[in-house]
Amino acid sequence: MLQTFSRRWARAELACAAALAAAITALILLNVLTRSVGFALYWVDELAVYAMIWMTLLAASAAVHHKDAVAVTIATDALPQDAARVLSRLVDAVIFALALLTAWFCWRWFLPLEFARAGFDVETFQGATFNFIYSEPTNTLGLRKVWVWSIMWVFAFGLILHSLSNLTTATDRKGTS
Repeated sequence: MLQTFSRRWARAELACAAALAAAITALILLNVLTRSVGFALYWVDELAVYAMIWMTLLAASAAVHHKDAVAVTIATDALPQDAARVLSRLVDAVIFALALLTAWFCWRWFLPLEFARAGFDVETFQGATFNFIYSEPTNTLGLRKVWVWSIMWVFAFGLILHSLSNLTTATDRKGTS
């Protein structure tokens, strides 16, 4: 069941990443067009950067599911098959630990309990914690950056899900049984 959910989540991540890649292309073309006619839209640059960040994190999480990330395999290629499997499991465990740390950092950064204790009042929260995550605006879009940074929660969830799925499934480094 965990592997099925991981596979479906990775499929959704890749679909979103592909849509974001198309959006980035459209935004860059829009930027080129508007600049060439002398009517630059400065918010387009910022939106393209944020879309690229989201795309990268979604694709990176899906790569963990597929065990398709860039890797240096000189050590595992030289090892006997059993030792290579052990090393692959060790890598899966390190990725799982990194995923848990990412979620912990998100918890420390967003401080959701303290925000709830402040009654979801941004000014009360800021006064109590000196954390301005919920009010800091983007440079040109005028959105609160918390919406941009929320991808970190999605990334942490996907990373935990995929690395836990990898740990509980007997696979080699290419993701085959």
